[in-house]
Amino acid sequence: MTASLQGCTLLLAGGTSLAGTVAARAALERGAHVVVAGRDPAKLAALAEELPAVETAAVDLTDEAAVRALAGGLRSVGTRVDGILHLVGGWRGGGGLAGQSDEDFRFLERSLTALRHVTRAFDDDLRESDAARLAIVSSTALDRPLAGGANYAAVKAASEAWTRAVAQGFAKAARDAGRPLEAASVIFRVKSLDGLEQILAESFLGLFDADAADVNDTVVTLGAEVDRA
Repeated sequence: MTASLQGCTLLLAGGTSLAGTVAARAALERGAHVVVAGRDPAKLAALAEELPAVETAAVDLTDEAAVRALAGGLRSVGTRVDGILHLVGGWRGGGGLAGQSDEDFRFLERSLTALRHVTRAFDDDLRESDAARLAIVSSTALDRPLAGGANYAAVKAASEAWTRAVAQGFAKAARDAGRPLEAASVIFRVKSLDGLEQILAESFLGLFDADAADVNDTVVTLGAEVDRA
């Protein structure tokens, strides 16, 4: 049974992709208020035209001050974020280990940087929520990292470590307060998001139906295949 998300605000960070659109539509159907943050005004405008109920925010999520301004702006109008789906990503690789350039690494690192800024800026929101959920999209490449994808796997591994640290913070805060765990931080792994957009959306929203203690600090593989070619 799926519960209504009426009164909840979900932030889709980097949500202008197809995965973001699908997740936004599914969240709206469950009654959530959806905020999509991205850096491309044209993509945000197209999303808003397709889903008028979505609130969009043009922001560079790798800019710490800009992300804190986004969080402050939402709070100034009484909006507190209850869930975050981190969709900032991208792929660069190939060429073996020698082909793992610093330029490519810095490009991929943007996802980790954005994750750090977003989770820190909205940490108070998530801790104050009755049922906070954070999820990132990682990769099954971590099961068997390849030389040609070393940059990519390294960034994904760091992102997973950060997400697990968020999970530990949620658990510690609940223990210290002597109350049940109400927040959860989860890692979704995929080989590729192509064709899994609806499954990702349903899996993310399904976290709100589960007990936080059952899903916090878990890694969930979506799709049948588990290796990255």
